[in-house]
Amino acid sequence: MLKKRDLHEVPVLYQLMSHPDVFPYVRHKAASSDEFYFVTKQTLEAEENGELISRTITDENYHPIGTINLFDIQNNHGFLATWIGQPYFGKGYNKVAKEQFFDELFYVHGIEGIFMKVRKTNKRSLGAVLKLPYAALANSTYPQLYNQINKDADVYDLFIITKDHYLSYQQFANAESNLTEEDAI
Repeated sequence: MLKKRDLHEVPVLYQLMSHPDVFPYVRHKAASSDEFYFVTKQTLEAEENGELISRTITDENYHPIGTINLFDIQNNHGFLATWIGQPYFGKGYNKVAKEQFFDELFYVHGIEGIFMKVRKTNKRSLGAVLKLPYAALANSTYPQLYNQINKDADVYDLFIITKDHYLSYQQFANAESNLTEEDAI
C-alpha cells in the first residue's frame, strides 16, 4: 500500500495529479511532467535531510495512485498532505494509506503529532478527516498555529492526530477485534 518514493513513478503520478478534481488540492503542484520530476527529486533530497517523510500510495497491484507526506517537521510534529488520483476516489485507499503512514510515523520516526490543515470548502477532505476517530479539531487548542495558517483569510480548519490518541484508538480497535473473534469461536 505504501512505498518509498522514486523517480520511476513520476509519469503515472503526474497524470493522476493533473486531474482537475485533484490538482487544486496538491501541495506541490507541477505544470509539466519535467517539473514534477524536479519536485520529486527535491522531495527525495529533503527526506534524506530529515525535513519531511514522503511515501507513494499504491493499489493492490502496486501501481502508484497518489502520495502521502509529512511536511514541516519541527519538535516531532508535522503537517500531513495527501492526495489520491481521481479514479481511486471512494475505494478505501485513503484510510488504509493513512493508517499505514501513521504507524510508520509514530512507531518508527517518533512523531508525536500530525497536523492537518483542511480547506473549509474541500468537502472530500473534510469528510475523510471526520471519518478518522482519532483526529481532533484543533482550531481552539492550537490558536497560534490556526491563526498562522489563516493569516490572510479564514480558509482552513486545523486538525491534529496525537500519538496518544492514535495508539489508544488502535488498542481499543484491536481489543474489540479480539472480542469479536472470541465470540465467533
